Amino acid sequence: MRFKHLALVLAGLALVACETPGGDSSSTSGDGRAAPSTPPPPITSQSVPSDVRPGSSEDFAVNVGDRVFFGFDRFELSAEARDTLEKQAAWLKRYSGAPITIAGHTDERGTREYNLALGEKRAAAVKNYLVALGIEPDRVRTISYGKERPVDPRSSEAAWSKNRRGVTMIAGAKVGLSN
Repeated sequence: MRFKHLALVLAGLALVACETPGGDSSSTSGDGRAAPSTPPPPITSQSVPSDVRPGSSEDFAVNVGDRVFFGFDRFELSAEARDTLEKQAAWLKRYSGAPITIAGHTDERGTREYNLALGEKRAAAVKNYLVALGIEPDRVRTISYGKERPVDPRSSEAAWSKNRRGVTMIAGAKVGLSN
């Protein structure tokens, strides 16, 4: 009887270990390298689902991607993160006018002070890359939440990888279309 319970527990753990993190839309090859990226399609009203208003913060999150992810104890941008930020910059240039806030987040490991500093480095890395791509620096504000606002409160690698992120948030409900 104990063996059956142990087998059930192990099978359940195996399923949890195979779970794909929800907020991460990464695509990688089997050898750990990022898959080759293709240029983003032009932003058109046809590329936006009918229930999402073009130029809205929902449009940004759904059709561009509002977050990038970081490795453990890291604040350097991966190739995948840079690809997402390039799409963000294109969208932000097209829909100009509203300020943005970049929030840096960490997982739960480490002290509060350490994680606030790491979150700030992550937010700054995102801002610096967007500014290098032509986004006006005075339009971008950064904030660190450290480990205080996890998207997944569990204590597992799957949860931690979702929580190590930089999130670009669009301020204001209306964003103007640039010509």
